[in-house]
Amino acid sequence: MATISIKDVPDPWAEALRQRAARNHRSLQGELMAIIEASLGGVPQATSAGPAIGPAWQVPAVALREGRSVEEVAREMATKYPQPVTNVPLGVDITRSDRDAR
Repeated sequence: MATISIKDVPDPWAEALRQRAARNHRSLQGELMAIIEASLGGVPQATSAGPAIGPAWQVPAVALREGRSVEEVAREMATKYPQPVTNVPLGVDITRSDRDAR
């Protein structure tokens, strides 16, 4: 995974990005990642380093370190959790409720 830095961003742009992130209940980093993902069509392109396996932030980091594929991780999770959890609040709803209460 690469680190990208943008320097000398005009203050009005930075503030607009912060406000956009807040409206979408994201961190500034999360908002920038969403913008980049949307601009690339949501699908990472294959590179000479290997095939596109989907957004790396959706794959458990330990699985990537161990060299397992996304498909292997998905099979493991489907075996471990065969039935979806229902009747519980979603993490995103808890987070939004907490942020909105401030």
